[in-house]
Amino acid sequence: MAYLETIPLVAGDDLPELNFTLRDSNTAAPGERLDPDDPTSWAPIDLTGQIVRVYFRPLGGGAEPHMMICTLHAPYSEGRCSMQWNATTLDVPAGSYEAEIEIEDVVGRKQTIFDRLKFKVRDDF
Repeated sequence: MAYLETIPLVAGDDLPELNFTLRDSNTAAPGERLDPDDPTSWAPIDLTGQIVRVYFRPLGGGAEPHMMICTLHAPYSEGRCSMQWNATTLDVPAGSYEAEIEIEDVVGRKQTIFDRLKFKVRDDF
């Protein structure tokens, strides 16, 4: 399993909003040659009619994850969405956390993005 770049956060905050462009690593973007090591060459996932969720938990599990539903941005075919933290999600002790992104289509089929997000949370003053 791979992690994307670690995102620094402060316990108790409600921001920043996280913005994502979800891409298919098996399909070349229009006008591109597919390069498995270059996400910019991957086709965006069409989010039309989809629900995108982010699940956040302590690194390695051990707690029920917090779930946030993403806002989709038009045109949906570009795979763009954003996530706003729930009011209490970051009311956590300092430490390392992880999250995964899940896409659900209109008939309930789910696809989980393979790479996880990683977070380093520090205490507030």
